[in-house]
Amino acid sequence: MTGFKQFVLAASVLAAGIAATAASAGDVSHSTPGLSGYDPVAYFTDAKPMRGTGFHVTVHEGVTYAFASEEHLKMFTANPQKYLPAYGGYCAYGVAIGKKFVADPEVWKIVEGRLYVNLDQNIKNKWEKDIPGYIRKAETNWTTIKDKSPGNL
Repeated sequence: MTGFKQFVLAASVLAAGIAATAASAGDVSHSTPGLSGYDPVAYFTDAKPMRGTGFHVTVHEGVTYAFASEEHLKMFTANPQKYLPAYGGYCAYGVAIGKKFVADPEVWKIVEGRLYVNLDQNIKNKWEKDIPGYIRKAETNWTTIKDKSPGNL
């Protein structure tokens, strides 16, 4: 192979690699971690938050959920709606006031079989003063803000 042909081949391989990297770098739809990497099933089965591992993951509606065990992964895939956090995992109080605050997965409560997370313990304490009222407000607000960027609220 002549030097020019080697150069063209190397340049083609490099260009293809750069194009593939650029294309995949922009696709984060399958790398958005749900519940900041915490296992959504553990809240229900172990009554405490547990970090998931990279060994047990699934993607649900573009969000990657990690699980502490294969059993939890199977439970989730059999019935995701049972384990998904309310409001996409955003702070329940925040949604009640029309905002999307990133929640702390260690600050949570299950109410009538549904997992709610909050921004921090102080916000959770405020939310707990009127859980039914805040849930009603959040349910109404969620239909309006669900597809909006947190920065635009």
